[in-house]
Amino acid sequence: MATYPDLQGKVAIVTGSGRAQGLGEAMVRRLAAEGCRVVVSDIGAPRGAEIPAEAIGSRSGIEQVVAGIRAADGEAIGLACDVLDESSVASLVEQTVAHYGRLDIMVNNAGIGYLMKPLVEMDQSSWDAVLGVNLRGVFFGIKHAAIRMIAQGQGGRIINIGSQASKSGFPYAAPYVASKHGVVGLTRTAAIELGAHGITVNAICPNHVTTGLGAWQNKYFSAATGRSEEAYLSEMRARIPLGRPGLQDDIAKACAFLASGQADYVTGESMNVSGGEEYH
Repeated sequence: MATYPDLQGKVAIVTGSGRAQGLGEAMVRRLAAEGCRVVVSDIGAPRGAEIPAEAIGSRSGIEQVVAGIRAADGEAIGLACDVLDESSVASLVEQTVAHYGRLDIMVNNAGIGYLMKPLVEMDQSSWDAVLGVNLRGVFFGIKHAAIRMIAQGQGGRIINIGSQASKSGFPYAAPYVASKHGVVGLTRTAAIELGAHGITVNAICPNHVTTGLGAWQNKYFSAATGRSEEAYLSEMRARIPLGRPGLQDDIAKACAFLASGQADYVTGESMNVSGGEEYH
């Protein structure tokens, strides 16, 4: 049974949702389970050294997520989109509207969280890739979703995926932290501008979630700080009041809430979903 019946029939795009066990997949599956007609979207193909095949949702990955949703009696299509390219984002919205007739919910989830180096070793190409996908891509998503939602005249929901790094600094992650802090500022500004149109704009800020990317981060940060991965994870659990890292479903639940009518009066917020680890 759906938790939010008002989501039945709504149309939702989730970028970065074509990778198995990722946050995007969890969110698009949850929205579909709530009765949304969804668009599974990801870049589909590698783009240079900074966006390699192992770090993306491929076209086959998109198709697999769509197939899983349909197998559970959900309604879904798959569309490739490169969020670094404004015309690609505009086309994503246009194709969605051409297929479903409207757009109600835009989840800007596509991101890079694997280009980690000490600040003094960070190169421009890595910096530009992270800021491009994580911040410019969110800007394009907000912009083109808002254009469509304003034209429809019935409001809408825009949900941006930030991070605990939207609130706190972390070593070896300067562009990631900068981009995710930027997502909070962009969310707040968009909420102010779009509120008159009945469009809410919020961010979700998870702490660590062991997705495929999260597993890579565990290995990287434990090695970078001279600890075993077991010790690193034990220390992580110890500093989280609820005693565990986040789960994909924790973020999917927050997404469904913010998309629903229960969040009608919530906008400009950056919601921590961190088990109490992040509280500002």
